[in-house]
Amino acid sequence: MKKLTFVFAAVLLFLSTAVFAEEHAYAAMEHASSAIAQGKLGKAPALVEHAGVALEHAKQAAEVAKGLSKTHIEAGVKSLEEAISRGKTGDAVSATKAAEEALAHIQAGNK
Repeated sequence: MKKLTFVFAAVLLFLSTAVFAEEHAYAAMEHASSAIAQGKLGKAPALVEHAGVALEHAKQAAEVAKGLSKTHIEAGVKSLEEAISRGKTGDAVSATKAAEEALAHIQAGNK
């Protein structure tokens, strides 16, 4: 009976970890999309704000992701950092491109 309880608890932990990563990945994708939209409007400060929120969610998703998903999400984190850096200089065009790359990586990592 103890083994069954242990296995059940392990399965629940695994499933909750997967859900945790997925929730943060979706939130990161939503905010990255908002950052892209703001960047296309030339609003670098708003892009930076949304990219910052996306970055925090992507970092949390990367903590529990595994394998290729983790690799993609970590690449998304780097691209979001680049988007923020470029956006802070007022370069909405290149910041938008970096945010688009981040979104593509996070989407790939969430499959």
